[in-house]
This record gives sequence, C-alpha cells and structure tokens, in this order.
Amino acid sequence: MIQAKRVYDRPEPTDGRRVLVDRLWPRGLRKDAANWDEWLKDAAPSAELRTWYGHDPARFAEFAKRYRAELAHTEALRTLRGYAAEGPLTLLTATRDLEHAQATVLADLLG
Repeated sequence: MIQAKRVYDRPEPTDGRRVLVDRLWPRGLRKDAANWDEWLKDAAPSAELRTWYGHDPARFAEFAKRYRAELAHTEALRTLRGYAAEGPLTLLTATRDLEHAQATVLADLLG
C-alpha cells in the first residue's frame, strides 16, 4: 500500500514507513516534532519545475508528466520502490491540495 498524506497529519499504525518527499522543510514544523522515518529531498520536483507549476491545478497534468520524466532513473525513485516492496509506504508533503501534489504523482508512479 502506497499513500500520500500531509506531513501535519497524525501518524497511523497503517502508515508503515513515512517519507517526507518535499525539497523544503515544512512551514511551522519544529525539527523535534518531525514524525517521519526519512527525508528524501531528491524525490521532490526540481526548483524550476516547482516554480513553473506554482500549484496551479490547470497545469497539473503537464506538471505530472514533467515530474515523472525528472524522476525516471533516479536513485530516489529506486529507493522508494525498495521501500514500497518492503511494506506500507506513506509519502508526506506539506502541500494543502493533495489531489494536485507531487506526492500523489509519486504514489501513483510507485503503485
């Protein structure tokens, strides 16, 4: 099972391994309050792609296509595939709109 959740949501026993997949530290979250197993910055979209997208739902389909192309053949993707093979995996992001988030694209790619 692979799912995407907001980093601010409480962990649940069914989450399995929890991995933050944002490039930037989540706003308002203290480092001692971080509740995940790993921060995999390299799984996040490039700064250029993130800036171009700007969380505009009208650009989401193109964003997802470009993001998948960026991820192809990366060590981060291989790492996440390994985690997914071991058991439940929860991809965490600070983005409010999970439907149009990179974590959702990544979960779909891994699933």
